[in-house]
Amino acid sequence: MSGYIIPVSILALIIFAAIKNVGIYDCFTEGAKDAAKLVFSIFPYIAAIYIGVQLFKASGLSLKLANFLSPVMALVGIPKELVELIIIRPLSGSGSIALLEDIYKTYGADSYIARCASVMIGSSDTVFYVAAVYFSATKAKRLRYAIPVALFATLVGSVVSCLFCRIFS
Repeated sequence: MSGYIIPVSILALIIFAAIKNVGIYDCFTEGAKDAAKLVFSIFPYIAAIYIGVQLFKASGLSLKLANFLSPVMALVGIPKELVELIIIRPLSGSGSIALLEDIYKTYGADSYIARCASVMIGSSDTVFYVAAVYFSATKAKRLRYAIPVALFATLVGSVVSCLFCRIFS
């Protein structure tokens, strides 16, 4: 049934546009033109985030920061093996997936650490990438609390992920 939702929605949209006498092709091309403008306007922000993340990982700073923060994270119930994942996740989706794959290989997919990591990945997002895309697209200038609140929510989500996995293991 779910395989029919998109085709039926598109067909319904075409029928509705035909009834309302709207130029479907003209609207489509106008939307595509606006999308292309958006892509070109946010590209520098995405490139900056990507380069910064790659430098952060390649320098080894993420691992050093994870080792430094692991005693504090242990106090709130996060295993030291997951601290680097918590640091990388707000920065890079692909980097965090690579770390998740390493966790699976090292500890096994059914281990407590792998389950915590999986729930963390599923319950968080790449804060800086999303912020770069949305804030550059909206030209928002007053972002005083957006990033700190998103990072705090990611940390709380990580703590709750480990708690959830511990309770329901």
